[in-house]
Amino acid sequence: MPKQVDREARRREVVDALFRVAVRDGLQRASLRAVADEARLNIGSVRHYFAGQEELMRFAMRSMLDRVGDRLQRRIDELGDLDGLPGPRIRGFAVELLSELLPLDDSRRAEVTVLVDFSTAARTDPTLDALAHETAVATRALVRRILTRLGSAGGLRPGLCVETETERLTSLLDGLAFTAVLRPEVLDAPTCATVLRAHLDDLGPAGG
Repeated sequence: MPKQVDREARRREVVDALFRVAVRDGLQRASLRAVADEARLNIGSVRHYFAGQEELMRFAMRSMLDRVGDRLQRRIDELGDLDGLPGPRIRGFAVELLSELLPLDDSRRAEVTVLVDFSTAARTDPTLDALAHETAVATRALVRRILTRLGSAGGLRPGLCVETETERLTSLLDGLAFTAVLRPEVLDAPTCATVLRAHLDDLGPAGG
């Protein structure tokens, strides 16, 4: 009797292989053949699950974004009610959440590395542009949601413009993530976390 293959599980295996190639050699080298070799499959098997390089790339990026989004949502759900907590503790929760977008360990470094390559490729590849745009919008929505929650719980000083602070914080996160991946000898993980915490503390009310 022919062996039954879980189609979605096999597609995830191929995507994991693409991530390994991308982290090691760069996304531009993650051809179908290179990914097939990494996954220890023949290229015909990969084409059975993905029509071509474009479909594989979009599926891989969607999978990564969904994974990060699910992880963040779980962390948000774990926070519960922040009302009544001291401002520093509230901002500490925000640091924990936003740190999921920074390359602070091997897993997150791999995600950010692939995202950096993907963002660069999307600049000149119309087939990837829509997903890159969606990623940028979703990141801002997350940051805005966190800042709004911080403000309502008393963790931010009154009078701040949430839209302006959303752009400032998003730009900081992008800068930290890209520099830490491209120049880890210049910016290490502990410094990333320290800078993020310092920025959020600067947004807090005087004396709290």
